Amino acid sequence: MASLTPSILTKDPYTHIIIVGATLIALIGFIFAINFCRAKGDQENPSTFTSFLRFFYASFLKPHTGDGTGNGQQDALESFYKAQAGVYDATRKRLLRGRGDMLGLSAAQLAQKAAKDGRNDPKRIWVDIGGGTGWNIEAMSEFVSVPNFFSSVYLVDFSPSLCEVARKRFRRLGWTNVKVVCQDARTFRLEDHEKDTVNTVEFTPTPTTSYLSDNGQRVGGADLITMSYSLSMIPDFYSVIDSLAQLLSPTGTIGVVDFYVQSIVDLSFRNYTGGVINRHVNWFGRLFWRAWFDVDRVGLEAGRRDYLEYRFGTVLSADSRNYLLGSIPYYVWLGCPKKPSSSNTTPNYPHEIVERLDAAVTESPYLSPINHTNDLSRTVARSTPPELRSKAYESAVINLTADLPLPSFFYQNNHWRIHYDDQLKKHTQFKNEYIYAFTWEDSRVDHRLLKLDSDDVVLAITSAGDNILSYALSSPARIHAVDLNPNQNHLLELKVASYTALPYADFWKLFGKGKHPQFRELLISRLSSHLSSRAFQFWLNNTHIFASGSSKGLYETGGSRHCIKIIRLLSRFLGFKSEVKSLIEAKTLNEQREIWSKKIRPIVMSRILSYLVVSQEKFLWAALGVPHNQLVMLEADHIASDSATSPSPLDHSEKELRSYKGAAVWEYMVQTLDPVIENSLIGEDNPYYLVCLQGQYSQRCHPDYLKPKSHQKLSRVGAFDGLRIHTDEINEVVTRLAPGTLTVAVVMDSMDWFDPGTEAAAVQIEKLNRALKLGGRVMLRSAALTPWYIATFGNLGFQSKRVGVRIAGACIDRVNMYASCWILTKIESLLPMTPKVSSRVGSVDLEELEI
Repeated sequence: MASLTPSILTKDPYTHIIIVGATLIALIGFIFAINFCRAKGDQENPSTFTSFLRFFYASFLKPHTGDGTGNGQQDALESFYKAQAGVYDATRKRLLRGRGDMLGLSAAQLAQKAAKDGRNDPKRIWVDIGGGTGWNIEAMSEFVSVPNFFSSVYLVDFSPSLCEVARKRFRRLGWTNVKVVCQDARTFRLEDHEKDTVNTVEFTPTPTTSYLSDNGQRVGGADLITMSYSLSMIPDFYSVIDSLAQLLSPTGTIGVVDFYVQSIVDLSFRNYTGGVINRHVNWFGRLFWRAWFDVDRVGLEAGRRDYLEYRFGTVLSADSRNYLLGSIPYYVWLGCPKKPSSSNTTPNYPHEIVERLDAAVTESPYLSPINHTNDLSRTVARSTPPELRSKAYESAVINLTADLPLPSFFYQNNHWRIHYDDQLKKHTQFKNEYIYAFTWEDSRVDHRLLKLDSDDVVLAITSAGDNILSYALSSPARIHAVDLNPNQNHLLELKVASYTALPYADFWKLFGKGKHPQFRELLISRLSSHLSSRAFQFWLNNTHIFASGSSKGLYETGGSRHCIKIIRLLSRFLGFKSEVKSLIEAKTLNEQREIWSKKIRPIVMSRILSYLVVSQEKFLWAALGVPHNQLVMLEADHIASDSATSPSPLDHSEKELRSYKGAAVWEYMVQTLDPVIENSLIGEDNPYYLVCLQGQYSQRCHPDYLKPKSHQKLSRVGAFDGLRIHTDEINEVVTRLAPGTLTVAVVMDSMDWFDPGTEAAAVQIEKLNRALKLGGRVMLRSAALTPWYIATFGNLGFQSKRVGVRIAGACIDRVNMYASCWILTKIESLLPMTPKVSSRVGSVDLEELEI
């Protein structure tokens, strides 16, 4: 009979499948029986193997029950959790990623608000919705002292089994301020527990229904509400989110971490989400994860997160993947009440915050809504065109009219960053990468030429932000930092936040050394509360720049890294790596000159390298940021120096200019580098070339903004109150500034980018003339000795003066990358220009809204 068994199984595959299935079930049942018996006496500390089996059984094998009873949702939860309540924490540590991040971000927000308001009392209330076993509350102790920082903590959960685990946890910890409430989140009210601490706010009904004018009585008081992987398990999530909006205090924070799936198409027309880095989940991922989680009644439909973002204002938002079980998408989100609030009791505060920010962005007079009389209105109308409005203002008007949250930038703790649409092609073209990790502008020369003081209003290109920080050391009234690349502004935001939140030792590691192994922890717990949501997303997605062991650090990132890498590769393969080190360590100029001329220059300055690599336009743009129009300017200068012809590229054909390209680039390199070696000691007083050669600064040689005294000054409260960071073209920003308010505009070499002879340069010069006050100055640098557009400045009300020129081996500064430096002073105002920017958006003005 035994000999017949294999043939029977072969002929009847269904029998084979049944036998194998029955065997597996019997084996799993046997293992479970053994391990449940072993774990009976130690429910709180089961073995890892037992924990896994319980989780596997409850999640994938155990049938769900509880439907059709009097309390279906609670019974369904118990059906899922009762068998695994004791092992829940052990099995979710790696599956439920992002919980620690959400708690750290929430704690940072609370700490920042406490510091800003001078709040020292521990009267803070935290409500953890769907808190389960209490893991979140215990984990929060890594960031704050839960018994001392919060007056009351409420864990609200609908599962009796999980609540019992939580009660045991807090009895063990001895935390008497934590209360476990087994209750439906929709019915939880603080007034049932906090008779003396709940704030009651009365709202007067108005004919207009809006979130700015809630009818009836609103009770709120929770300083913090958190939801950790619970929103996706709540069937009636609309009513729960609505109840949380009533539960949260007017200055409170809500933090959520959960699974999700969503297409980027859903977000194309929303400006209040806080950014979309990593948010898109492809079609297969959306289909697969919805089906997978639906087995355990976890809802991943996009509506849950969408309604959360609609019902609150977004402070921070980030999207990531958990690769433990195959790239599960999850998000971490922090919000606040949809209606912006203030520590004061100013009426119509949404109107006030929008108007105040708009005034700062446009340099227009600010009028408090309280004092907005007809006389003052007429005064402003005479001094500032009413059509002058920032793009942030226009976006706010649209959102307020449509009963949407304001763009996330309005909910920042520090209003440095100005709202922009990150989905526009002009911004997405940079593909989440900055070009410059450090700025090629000599701050020492800028200080000498500009002599900024407290009355100055400065507009400057952001680049890597080093120059902006240098100008901030002079404490001007306002600095408008402008860059079309959002990522350059993210870098500036990080530097400003680091001044505000970090001690000098950490600041030096980040921007002196370019590396910090604890960067991610600092980003979550210290820097996040000082960053806009988009900047936070960017740096959370790029923590490896500072923290990865394989990373070369900040200064070998961005587009300019290609040039540094080529220098590094050449030094290695051509055998002058040790000479580069000797050059950096040289103590005298004579020693440095000798090393350069004998060991390094013959290779770096070889014509072969110049013709084959450096002079290629793709390299010039990617590595050095030199566009085509700037290249033709230096080519024209080269032709003029050879044949005494016109230095204007307009007087030469494209073919003629191209024929001189290799020689022109080589000559430009010679005129740049040789004078630098002759006149400045790299390792002692030239941080610009030092960082290129060794990838970091040194304690004796670094930019001014990295000095301890600079950190001491710029880390003071209010040091950056006058900073506004614009993500846009210079023309767009200047057009929206009140006429005659700028005193200095620093445009670097940006005008070299204009097509020679076109009207674009004249348009920008005209706009600068109108924004500058009489006597105001434009400072620029150029690759040309006499740029073609200097004459245009003269025709449009400016007096030109060349304050630096690179001839006869001279250095115009320690960088010496440009052929000339210019100061253009406004000596004449142009006739008034018809404003093209309207204050009305969709025929609705902010003043017409019912607020």
